[in-house]
Amino acid sequence: MAAPRLPPARLSGVMVPAPIQDLEALRALTALFKEQRNRETAPRSIFQRVLGILKKSSHDIELACRDPSQAEHLASSLQLITECFRCLRNACIECPVNQDSIRNLDTIGVAVELILLFRELQTEQESLLTAFRCGLQFLGNVASRNEESQSVVWTHAFPELFFTCLNHHDRKIVAYSSMIMFTTLNPERMHELQENLNIAIGVIEAHQMQPESEWPFLVITDHFLKNPELVKAMYARLSNQERVTFLDLMIAKIVGDDPLTKDDIPVFLSHAELVASTFVADCRSVLRLTSEHQAEDEEVLAIIRLLDVLCEMTANSDLLTYLQGFPGLLERVIDLLRLVHVAGKDTTNLFAPTGCIKAESDISSVADGFKSHLIRLIGNLCYKNKENQDKVNELDGIPLILDNCSVDDSNPFLTQWVVYTIRNLTEDNSQNQDLIAKMEEQGLADASVLKKMGFEVEKQGEKLILKSTSEAPQPVSTPGGPVPP
Repeated sequence: MAAPRLPPARLSGVMVPAPIQDLEALRALTALFKEQRNRETAPRSIFQRVLGILKKSSHDIELACRDPSQAEHLASSLQLITECFRCLRNACIECPVNQDSIRNLDTIGVAVELILLFRELQTEQESLLTAFRCGLQFLGNVASRNEESQSVVWTHAFPELFFTCLNHHDRKIVAYSSMIMFTTLNPERMHELQENLNIAIGVIEAHQMQPESEWPFLVITDHFLKNPELVKAMYARLSNQERVTFLDLMIAKIVGDDPLTKDDIPVFLSHAELVASTFVADCRSVLRLTSEHQAEDEEVLAIIRLLDVLCEMTANSDLLTYLQGFPGLLERVIDLLRLVHVAGKDTTNLFAPTGCIKAESDISSVADGFKSHLIRLIGNLCYKNKENQDKVNELDGIPLILDNCSVDDSNPFLTQWVVYTIRNLTEDNSQNQDLIAKMEEQGLADASVLKKMGFEVEKQGEKLILKSTSEAPQPVSTPGGPVPP
């Protein structure tokens, strides 16, 4: 028996074709909702009709899930589903009234159940992917700037929909599901992620698959990084490769165009504790780097990225003071520099002088720039901090820094950080100045090298004075970021 024809509805004087079950009528409605005035005058009955189509089509999908042979006959149902989602998606654009009407009809629950059915269909039809994508777009639009809808979407979607979509082979499905997570997450819901760490890790994996996509990036930088408890729990579970990705995003947040806010600082102090303590505990693993093959060691890559994060954190004045006093950090950095220096005497080791960064090279190689970043970190930790300046002296760090690095045109980044660090070590510190002056007098520090670095030793009476020259090289921005002010 044919369904009775429904009376036509009006949108701002425009007649809506009936019955609405007709695909062309749905398409006409979708087009009408592109106009704000039509969205604002839409009767609730329209959304009831669309919901009815979705429910009927859901039944068709369920039958196909039970009998995979029926999947190839779903073309008309998938077309209707797709157009329903498009219609609802358009109706929600900047229209809280429609968002509320659609939500109160429980359309969100029906949509999520339908999307979860899609994953069970044993087919790769493009029409299925299109319906899948449009369904996610609808969920994103119905939740946009609407806290009640966000709560309902989260309740229905978490965790199963995110688990289904974040590891999907279709890039748009991954991006749209990340958009929904970004829109619906809030501080109160973060504890649910802590209880479902696989979902949080899935966002990291999504960013690895699609580094150009803004949504996984924003979920991590604007939500995850604001919750230190989640970050600690995640970091313990991440693979080393995932840790590298996560630490890269932490760097991106620190050095981004928008500086850390006052609210960000307490959170990043907690991140600093995690990064510094992990580095102090595990950093010696980099000594395994004795060949290019081992340069692919993911644990070593993670340690090297920890060093990069520490360099950027200590370039932030709000985080610098905390890290300058972090127990054992400066001592471990000097110890590691010494061990790397010894390892570099072996010409087969990646830390040998031939492994130094070249001006024209890409610093993506594991060993490239590692010593320069160790020296940079020492310089940052000693910035206007006499206690740390003296500690470097006590640990024989100054001769190590001068001896460790040949100053020539083949390693410009290393050169600039040596200059920067020596300046920080000698600023308002006569003891360290005297040490370098005596080293030059005893032939332990090459005067020509010191001059290239912008220093010279001058005798004043019975004393040797270390002075800066006008030829001092100026620090420049490097791939590791700016120096502290």
